[in-house]
Amino acid sequence: MGYFEKGHAERGSSKRGWLVPALIGMGIGIIAVLALIPTVLKTDIMPSLGMNDTSEKAIDGTGSGLDANDYVSVNVSSQITDVVDNVSPAVVGVINIQRKGDYWQQGNQRKAGSGSGVIYKKQDGQAYVITNHHVVQGADSVEIILSNDNRVEAKILGSDLFSDLAVLQMDGSNVNQTMKLGTSANVKVGEPAIAIGNPLGKFLGSVTQGVISGTQRTIPQDFNQDGRADWQTEVIQTDAAINPGNSGGALINIDGRLIGINSMKINEESVEGIGFAIPIDAAKPIVDQLEQNGQVKRPYMGVEIYSLDEVPKTEWDRTLNLPDDVNGGVYVWNTESLSPADKAGIKRLDVITAIDGKQVLNMIDLRKILYQKKEIGDSLDVTFYRDGDKQTTTMTLGKQR
Repeated sequence: MGYFEKGHAERGSSKRGWLVPALIGMGIGIIAVLALIPTVLKTDIMPSLGMNDTSEKAIDGTGSGLDANDYVSVNVSSQITDVVDNVSPAVVGVINIQRKGDYWQQGNQRKAGSGSGVIYKKQDGQAYVITNHHVVQGADSVEIILSNDNRVEAKILGSDLFSDLAVLQMDGSNVNQTMKLGTSANVKVGEPAIAIGNPLGKFLGSVTQGVISGTQRTIPQDFNQDGRADWQTEVIQTDAAINPGNSGGALINIDGRLIGINSMKINEESVEGIGFAIPIDAAKPIVDQLEQNGQVKRPYMGVEIYSLDEVPKTEWDRTLNLPDDVNGGVYVWNTESLSPADKAGIKRLDVITAIDGKQVLNMIDLRKILYQKKEIGDSLDVTFYRDGDKQTTTMTLGKQR
C-alpha cells in the first residue's frame, strides 16, 4: 500500500514540473499568431473568406454568396465528345420495308424491321453503307435515315449470310461525312470503345461508351433454326450497350476510327453488358466483294454435308462402318453431278475426317478451312472413310453457282 502511494506522489510531482513552462510557451505562440494575421490578410497567400464583404451577395440571406445572375461555366468538351461530333453524321438508320400480299396490293407496305448503318464511302455522286445482313434480309425496299432526318431510298448491292454483312448504295447528294476505317488487328482488351447507332429505330445517333471486353471471340450461328450451329462468327466483345436497332452501326475507337460493325448481343435476363461487333479487318474484304460483285465468291465442293455428331452412335458402326478411333467428321448426304467433289470420286455416305491434313470434326471445321484458307481454283486433299476403309483424294475447288 505504501508503495502505491509513493509512486502516485512522484507522478504528481513530475506534472507540476513541466506544466508551467508549457503554458507560458503556448501563450507566447498565440500572441505571435494574432500579431501576424493582419499582415497575411493583406497578401494573396490566403483566399478572401468574404468576412468583410457587405455586398448584396454576402447578405442576400441565401448563404451561397451568389446572386441569381451568377452561374458556373463548365467546359464538358472532351476527346470523346469531339470524336462523336465528327463521326455521328456517318451513322444512319436503316429501315427494312416489305410488301404485304401480292403484286396487286402495291402500296400496302410495312416496316418489317430497322437497324443502323455506316457510310464508309462516297464516289461519283453515290454513297455506300455497311449494315448487317439480318437488318435487310427479306426487304423489298430499303430506306436510309440520315443524321439530319432526311430519308433516302437505297439499293441493296449485296448481302451475305455467313458474314452477316450487307452493302447498300444511295444518292450521295445529301451526304457530307464518311466514316474513316481503322484496324481491328491491334485492338486491345480494356481500351475505350464507342457504339453509335439507331436503337429501337427511334433514337438515331445514340451513343454508348464502354471498353473492349474481348477479342477473337467465336459465336455459334444457327441459320436454319434447327438447334445446331451452322457457322461460328469471329467477333469483338464490348460492354458498350448494343440494343435492338444498333445492328449494323459503328463501333469506333478513341480516335474515331471504325473498328467493328455492331452485330448482336446476348439477350438473357441474367446477362448484362455483353455485345458483339464484326471486326473491320474481317468485314473489309467481304464488303469489297459485295460492292463489286453483289455476292461473296467462296470455294465450292458440291456436296451436301452434315456433322457426324448428328448421327446416332449406333449408326457409326452399323451403317457407316467407322473404326473406333474416328471421333468426328462430316458425312456426305448428296454429291452434285459434275461438281468438284463428284469429279474427285466423293460419294453418298462417305465420311470426311481431314482436309489438307487438318482434322475435321464437324461442318464448322470444314467450312472454316474452305472459306478462310482456300480460294477458287485451289487443290484440296480430302481424307475420308468409305465402308470403313480410309481413302484420300484430291479435288480442284470450283466457284459456287
